[in-house]
Amino acid sequence: MTELASDLLYSEIENDLRASVREVLDDKAPWTSVLAGIEKDEPYDAGLWRTVAAQLGCAGLPVPEDLGGAGATWRETAVVMEELGRFAAPVPFLTSSVVATAALLTAGERELLARLAAGERIAVLAVPFSTVPGAVADTVRVADGTLIGEVTSVADGMAADVLLVPAGGGLYAVDAADARRTAVTSLDMTRRLADVAFSGAPATRVAEGGDAVRRALLTGAAMLASEQLGLAERCLDDTVAYVKTRYQFGRPVGSYQGLKHRLADLWTSITQARAVARHAASCVAADDADTPIAVAVAQAHCSAVALKAAEECVQMHGGIGFTWEHAAHLYLKRAKADAIGLGTPDLHRAALAALVDLPPA
Repeated sequence: MTELASDLLYSEIENDLRASVREVLDDKAPWTSVLAGIEKDEPYDAGLWRTVAAQLGCAGLPVPEDLGGAGATWRETAVVMEELGRFAAPVPFLTSSVVATAALLTAGERELLARLAAGERIAVLAVPFSTVPGAVADTVRVADGTLIGEVTSVADGMAADVLLVPAGGGLYAVDAADARRTAVTSLDMTRRLADVAFSGAPATRVAEGGDAVRRALLTGAAMLASEQLGLAERCLDDTVAYVKTRYQFGRPVGSYQGLKHRLADLWTSITQARAVARHAASCVAADDADTPIAVAVAQAHCSAVALKAAEECVQMHGGIGFTWEHAAHLYLKRAKADAIGLGTPDLHRAALAALVDLPPA
């Protein structure tokens, strides 16, 4: 077996981790609970977050052991992202345990990183959720050690204890209580957005230059591909199960050739998505020079696959799939929001073209 092929396979440890996370999510995050949660004012499920982040230790997977982490890699984190995507879990794992953690790892910050790994604090990178890796625009300025400015559409901005803010060519940590946060009506209410304004907020510089932010967004985009993979797999599994039991004209609707072909095509696309998502996670874990290419490919493909899977889930569930009382709309909204998050497929394709020196059309 080639090294590339082996990198795409799940290890025994990763499969055990998946089983543990799925067991918890089956118990604590059934879709009925997720649906009920979006009707509440709470920005995330605090009980579920404590279980996933602290009790299971998932928040500290890529964090070194001397900081209280597991000393694992981003590959294991990608497995957790798949399962959280499968349940559309309303927890700030992507924003805090992936993006913010990657930024702090790159910056070499230790104290806050240890608290994130323990699940004691939630940190969020204060950039618009749609920001593509390498395209951060500073909208906040530094004045006498304080921050002034505004950032719109920050994912999990209302859930954050600490905001990591790109400003003045560096990265600053701000206590979220010192910022003015306004909840935004979000398409995906399982990952809510907020506008964040700073009016002389005290700030601590945690990194020089833009490397920490670039690394954080690149890692986030790679892990988001795994979330999209898990979401697509859930949509396919639920749809296949439904068409086997839904009868029309005396036979299961899944026996009709038209639906069989659509589901077979979707299965093929998901298999391809698994390959590119796993490759992106492996590249990030190994700090491979091809990471930007692998991430661009994964995001360009997985975004479209997850959205297609969610659309097929709605359509093939027929009338019930269009109702509020079914889980399909949760998956569709998460898939659409993810397709915008950290760069649209078109933006990633454009980035890929530049990375491989493909001339514009």
